[in-house]
Amino acid sequence: MRAIVQHEYGSPDVLRFAEVDRPRPGDGEVLVRVRAASVNARDWHLMRGDPAVARLLSPSVFGLRGPRSPIRGSDFAGTVEETGPGVSGLRPGDEVYGYADGSFAEYVCAPAGSVCPKPVTLSFAEAAAVPLAASTALVALRDVGRAGAGDRVLVNGASGGVGTFAVQIGKILGSEVTGVCGARNVELVGSAGADHVIDYRRDDFTRGGLRYDVVLDLVANRSVTALRRAVKRDGTAVLAGGGVSEGGSLFRPFGLIVRSRLVAPFVPQRLALVDAPPTQETLTGLRDLVEAGRLRPVIDRTYPLSKAAEAIRYLEDEHARAKVVLVV
Repeated sequence: MRAIVQHEYGSPDVLRFAEVDRPRPGDGEVLVRVRAASVNARDWHLMRGDPAVARLLSPSVFGLRGPRSPIRGSDFAGTVEETGPGVSGLRPGDEVYGYADGSFAEYVCAPAGSVCPKPVTLSFAEAAAVPLAASTALVALRDVGRAGAGDRVLVNGASGGVGTFAVQIGKILGSEVTGVCGARNVELVGSAGADHVIDYRRDDFTRGGLRYDVVLDLVANRSVTALRRAVKRDGTAVLAGGGVSEGGSLFRPFGLIVRSRLVAPFVPQRLALVDAPPTQETLTGLRDLVEAGRLRPVIDRTYPLSKAAEAIRYLEDEHARAKVVLVV
């Protein structure tokens, strides 16, 4: 099969479109014929091995010289090709979506617990845009932030892949949602359902005087002290560990997370981290919201699988709006 592979860390130039052996499903796994796979910040952080300290702290994911898994990608949508021993509820031919390392390929093996029938109302490209980004947004606001009816929620980085889902999920939870983004994305964030939109180049939400029940930070462009200024004393600041900082590195989000953990015991607000790989339960809930017409993915651009390097470069350099998807 054809896949996007790398054997060393570096820029998108290290990625190769190559022939590799087709995987075989083991116990509890399904083999999926991939029809589309979306690009996440996680993919380019793994591609670059960034930050370098993660190579020591996450040895199951990062190797010292290159990623443990040579094939990039994690989100996918496609059809079940084969099921391994112990799998029930999924059969060859089923249209599914899910999450597993190695999705930038014609086939991917995934644990059955991270695969779910895809929303019937979505194309494969649209379904592939959902798993990691929407799961992160849902868990961040509903479970970690505990946002609910009447709460004020602010999403910093509202025009990105997670952000566009977070705006919608905040409204689903009954909250009053403010989105922070650049001027060119104000209309996009408003169309996603935000009650208020702040252009971060004109107004600093941490100095505007308003305080929020939940602040979801996806870009790490404010200090812990600044974020706390925007959160009520009994509110929560939720930090998304996989976010893309303005400097194009994971080091800034990583540093923000470390500092938040150091000060958390000494401040009145909750400072929490979200790390939410999609599960079958989460994917099922997201599918129900999509099919009910309450949640929709927003796609910026699509690329053929062979242009994965170009797609990741666009995500890194151009601050892509919403989701970027590879069509296989």
